[in-house]
Amino acid sequence: MAVALTTKTAWKLQEITAHSSNVSSLVLGKSSGRLLATGGNDCRVNIWSVNKPNCIMSLTGHTTPIESLQINTNEELIVAGSQSGSIRVWDLEAAKILRTLLGHKANICSLDFHPFGSFVASGSLDTNIKLWDVRRKGCVFRYKGHTEAVRCLRFSPDGKWLASAADDCTVKLWDLAAGKIMFEFTGHTGPVNVVEFHPNEYLLASGSSDRTVRFWDLEKFQVVSCIEEEATPVRCVLFNPDGYCLYSGFQDSLRVYGWEPERCFDVVVVNWGKVADLSICNNQLIGVSFAQSIVSSFVVDLSRVTKSGSIPHGLMKDDEPLVPPTPMGSSLRRIYDRPSTSCSKPQRVKHNSESERRSPSSDDDRDEKESKAEIQNPEDYKEIFQPKNAICRTPPRNEPFPPPPEDEPVTAKETVKPSQAADVQASLPKQELPDPVQRPPIASSAPSSRTEPSVIPAARNEPIGLKASDFLPAVKNQSQTELVDEEAMSQIRKGHETMCVVLTSRHKNLETVRAVWSTGDIKNSVDSAVAINDLSVVVDLLNIVNQKATLWKLDLCTIVLPQVEKLLQSKYESYVQTGCTSLKLILQRFLPLITDILAAPPSVGVDITREERLHKCKLCYKQLKNISNIVKTKSGLSGRHGSAFRELHLLMAVLE
Repeated sequence: MAVALTTKTAWKLQEITAHSSNVSSLVLGKSSGRLLATGGNDCRVNIWSVNKPNCIMSLTGHTTPIESLQINTNEELIVAGSQSGSIRVWDLEAAKILRTLLGHKANICSLDFHPFGSFVASGSLDTNIKLWDVRRKGCVFRYKGHTEAVRCLRFSPDGKWLASAADDCTVKLWDLAAGKIMFEFTGHTGPVNVVEFHPNEYLLASGSSDRTVRFWDLEKFQVVSCIEEEATPVRCVLFNPDGYCLYSGFQDSLRVYGWEPERCFDVVVVNWGKVADLSICNNQLIGVSFAQSIVSSFVVDLSRVTKSGSIPHGLMKDDEPLVPPTPMGSSLRRIYDRPSTSCSKPQRVKHNSESERRSPSSDDDRDEKESKAEIQNPEDYKEIFQPKNAICRTPPRNEPFPPPPEDEPVTAKETVKPSQAADVQASLPKQELPDPVQRPPIASSAPSSRTEPSVIPAARNEPIGLKASDFLPAVKNQSQTELVDEEAMSQIRKGHETMCVVLTSRHKNLETVRAVWSTGDIKNSVDSAVAINDLSVVVDLLNIVNQKATLWKLDLCTIVLPQVEKLLQSKYESYVQTGCTSLKLILQRFLPLITDILAAPPSVGVDITREERLHKCKLCYKQLKNISNIVKTKSGLSGRHGSAFRELHLLMAVLE
């Protein structure tokens, strides 16, 4: 049962025994504020709903205690790092292990998902930071610069920077495209525990065990303000979604800060102890903490918290709700669009160890087979994670957590203030009056026109823009409910011969391409597919070539890129997916080479091979520039398409 802490401002939601041994880490889903993951010394990762006492799912596979956890933005993937340095990624909706990532030599202290692409950043006790491509099981970059354990990692909202906080009392800002450090922020006198990007502006907040919170300007690379009045270390920080204040979790309270000038707007007493993570949803702040094997969740009503203004900070004692403050304008800084860096081209990564670039081995496969997702509560699992293709995820997120009941209800003899009476009346359920007039549904006399969607999904249960009734003869007599089988079959078979002709033609084209492919000449195979002038054949061939990156050569890029430009603009989702995969392969394997060759000084003498290579690079560069405009336009889309285009836009930043 909920326990009231400060009346209607903060309360304990629930308390659970999360593991059979001590809890070592936990994390909240930032999208819903409802999903909770806990890691324990029993080497398990348990999935919970913050307001339900039963475990939804238990993930196994790690052989050492869990040190760090992170849930991605869509709350579909979870990554866990252990004391041994291994990292495992699970698909929560499919309830299975997705990847095992090996490379760190010590405890995994921090993790974060890239906001758009399928990348994970990991920080370790070995002082290294690694950027992993989850789909390819590979380490993309290794960032070296810290001298002690990396305690926190955060990607910038635009996905182009990575901030790291470490026990060496520094905060470092990394340029992902250049693969190098942009700036090092110093000033903390103790280990830095947390770091957080402002949701809109070029501003960074960091909290340290030296009991200070610092704000850093990411344009001028200097400290904006520093708050040094706290009695306990900062455990977690989180910006309000509108960006007007920062919430900081301490040992005994929640504090609300502004930074220009530095001030504390409000303090809410929440005896949550070792608070580990914060999340905001429905104007409520959800905080989770742990002590030994017990995990507690708390709720703070943000409508009763001062978020701006010049009110001196102090404990909230008034039971009346606060008037929502008018947001004060924050300082004018750049918003996240494209960070300005001094680097003009990305650096190619030098892998120091073969283990960082090797393909999945039999040991990895065995590890993944040993990893399991044990569904403890099927009903809650289906409610939250199934069905995968539902338009709205459940449970519904538009309902805030109800506050606990009052300790002493108001009696008839007590005097009630007008403001309190208004609160009581507002809290009562509204009775809906029945509509005296039953309004029939409005029907339009105009025939409904079916419009074909702009993007045709690759997986669907019914034909797009088609209905079975369209193929059946019109029923003249409305009382007639059955059709003669012969009539129905004749109508359905009308387009059968046409479809057979189309499929037969496509089969012949594929046979032609296959004949050239059997000679071992990949370039001529692609040439023949392009000459047929049928994108479906090109897609079929690229789906094969994309599976083996070693088949790609610079010659092949010059032929494929014009086709990729067409595929990215196709209305078929499967075509767009194939185009994105091919473009990503080209960018990862050939873009550094192209930029290096174009930037190199001209050679002395005649070098025909080099001239040919330079011509191909110029051609590819021109084609990539054209494609970059399409990618930039489509990077604003939502869903899986938008995520893929934003990832490509990040890789193509060097072209802008």
